[in-house]
Amino acid sequence: MPNILPFRAVRPTRDKVSLIASRSYQSYTQAEREARLDNNPFSFLHIVNPGYKYHKEISGPERFQLVRNRYQEFKEDDIFIQDPKPYYYIYRIINREGEQFTGIIASASVEDYKSDCIKRHEDTISFREETFKDYLKTVGFNAEPVLLTHPENSVLAEIISEITKTRAEFEFTTTYRDTHYLWLLEDEAKIKSIQQEFSAMECLYIADGHHRSASSFLLGEELKNQNPKHTGKEAYNFFMTYIIPEKELRIHEFNRLVTDLNGLSKEEFLIQLDAKFRIENRGLEYFRPKKKHQFSMYLEGEFYSLQLRKSEYNFKDATSKLDAKILYETILNPILGIEDLRNDKRIDYSHGKNGMAYVKGKVDEGAFEIGFGMLPVNVEEMKQIADEGLTMPPKSTYIQPKLRSGVTIYEFQ
Repeated sequence: MPNILPFRAVRPTRDKVSLIASRSYQSYTQAEREARLDNNPFSFLHIVNPGYKYHKEISGPERFQLVRNRYQEFKEDDIFIQDPKPYYYIYRIINREGEQFTGIIASASVEDYKSDCIKRHEDTISFREETFKDYLKTVGFNAEPVLLTHPENSVLAEIISEITKTRAEFEFTTTYRDTHYLWLLEDEAKIKSIQQEFSAMECLYIADGHHRSASSFLLGEELKNQNPKHTGKEAYNFFMTYIIPEKELRIHEFNRLVTDLNGLSKEEFLIQLDAKFRIENRGLEYFRPKKKHQFSMYLEGEFYSLQLRKSEYNFKDATSKLDAKILYETILNPILGIEDLRNDKRIDYSHGKNGMAYVKGKVDEGAFEIGFGMLPVNVEEMKQIADEGLTMPPKSTYIQPKLRSGVTIYEFQ
């Protein structure tokens, strides 16, 4: 029974939202970041990169405090304002490919995360959890919601359809050519209905934002233990989410790039590969996998199709059926010597929106020796892994939509 509540968001004023909204800091090249910081004094990047003001790289607790300072300055200058009462926020993105995503921005309970009522499918790294928890505690806000998903629900769909026929509070198009809309849902009857619909669900699933969820839970536990008057209703007991129906998720794969063949010649590598796969040389034909357990490989100017020999592979659970796991267990680890998928410098990743053309380009230019492509995970696979309490290998999914930071902000303090 997920406890999904409205909240009082801190938001940009209508005239400045398009200037403030930004992609995640890491998604910009250095040149793009500098251009925005130089030419747009309202960009949210000024808040998350406060050292730019001093022409200095700043990290750790010092950066956290400066982030808080910049955020407070935006509030003091009335660039950000807080809504007078709790709302649900209906958010829609129409991207440049014409795909549409519409869901509800709301607060979710850290207790639901703890009790597995909000299910997860990815491992988190303790160091990153603690670091982001400390960041949240210092800055006092979160500007990027966790992406949750739920089965199709006719009541929620009807409410959203009705609200989105009215004029949006925000409507802006980014230089990336995505158009964003935000509606405020303040009708008490509809708020109650939405809350009831979520509470009737068995669970929700995290699609994207596992570290943000884990860090919010850790912060909630820490502040609860420090508060002798804790009631469970404090803002730190919740975290900001964007909740959309499963059918609107777009899940892309991550393709793999490896710098070398681990000391093997091309012929030696292919011979070892033959034990687990049926190999077909596709030559210059641009090849993408067409079914599960089939892989695309690009090596020395040629594409190959690899079809798993199922008799030579043991399917044990939902994770073992994932193509990312199969690739690791049959090629990356035993043949190419990749052990740590997160930290090994010999492997890199490219999300499937770039396609195998990007992989081919990187191999052709000599940055990598070999590349692999696969089909994306589907929603049912993701849910099955979460239901079984399992986790996917790192970089198994690249999930859309990606929201802009700074459009709605959730304050913990």
